[in-house]
Amino acid sequence: MEDHDFWQDFVGAGEAPAAPFDRSYPARLPDGRVLLLPIRPLKGTRNAIASLILNQASFAFEAALADALAERLKAHAPEVVIGLPTLGLSLARAVAQRLGHTRYVPLGTSRKFWYDPALSVPLSSITSPDSTKRLYLDPRLLPLLEGRRTVMIDDAISTGSSMRAGLELMDLAGRPPVVLGAAMLQTERWSGLLDRLPVEGAFFSPLLEGEPGAWRVAANQAPPA
Repeated sequence: MEDHDFWQDFVGAGEAPAAPFDRSYPARLPDGRVLLLPIRPLKGTRNAIASLILNQASFAFEAALADALAERLKAHAPEVVIGLPTLGLSLARAVAQRLGHTRYVPLGTSRKFWYDPALSVPLSSITSPDSTKRLYLDPRLLPLLEGRRTVMIDDAISTGSSMRAGLELMDLAGRPPVVLGAAMLQTERWSGLLDRLPVEGAFFSPLLEGEPGAWRVAANQAPPA
């Protein structure tokens, strides 16, 4: 598989590689379909993660993840979907459509002149660890959240730092969500940071250990209940 082939299609269960893994890890959706994710070694450790870059995915692939996540969120009866930038925005829009909503609420990292600085918090992520931005909520959208059950969505939850920033922003706005959602729940490192709310994911990717060409699932790694 070439690097540009990742996130384009699903493979049959019989085509999924077995451990030890070389370049890709086989993650599974609830319906049994398998997606191959590229393995990224974590610098300075004997660990690696399987990554997802949603804006490089095929439309069909993204649609399947939105279908799976929307299905898991239905039990929480969200009335408004909030999207985290950047890669969570397209997923949030797609999930909102599947839940029968006519719009969603996007958060942003670009400050418009009418924004209130008091409605912003610092934001960093595992994919951009050396870059700290600010996360903003457009004050004009506050009425859409008043008294509504909301879900906040990102493409992936890894360390939990991006989602935690979103929660802090919603607390500032007085509009906390009732559930969190993501296409990928990446390892379990986020669980202690986000344990105040239920978290739903389309699929789980575990922490890997070993060395390039011989990666295995790290001990005690299991999908959240």
